Amino acid sequence: MDTTKDHQNVVTLDVHAAKDLLHSSGYNYLDVRSVEEFNKSHVENAINIPYMFMTEEGRVINPDFVSQVEAICKSEDHLIVACNSGGRSSRACVDLHKSGFQNVVNMGGGYSAWVDAGFAGDMPAQDLKTACEFRP
Repeated sequence: MDTTKDHQNVVTLDVHAAKDLLHSSGYNYLDVRSVEEFNKSHVENAINIPYMFMTEEGRVINPDFVSQVEAICKSEDHLIVACNSGGRSSRACVDLHKSGFQNVVNMGGGYSAWVDAGFAGDMPAQDLKTACEFRP
């Protein structure tokens, strides 16, 4: 499997374009962060389906991720997929594309970029964001 090529097919938008789509084009926000990250702070009306879990062996992909998305969303739904910084969501987009979801886009920079852009409200950024567990 050529994951580099798969990731090249993922459309990535910045947070400003993502916000515009959420408010004008019928897109839904799929947050693939952990439940703990999501509960700390999230985009209003977001759907949370974690892409990865922490296990004794380390981080593993949620084996039920696609079926959980399919239980809530239709393959023709328009989804903005986001995580904390963009890594997990990019991989989630690849898996969703392979499963027949064609209208999915990755939000570059993830929820951290959303907070940094001032879209998450008036609370200090450190109260809204979580440290990225995938990057230093």
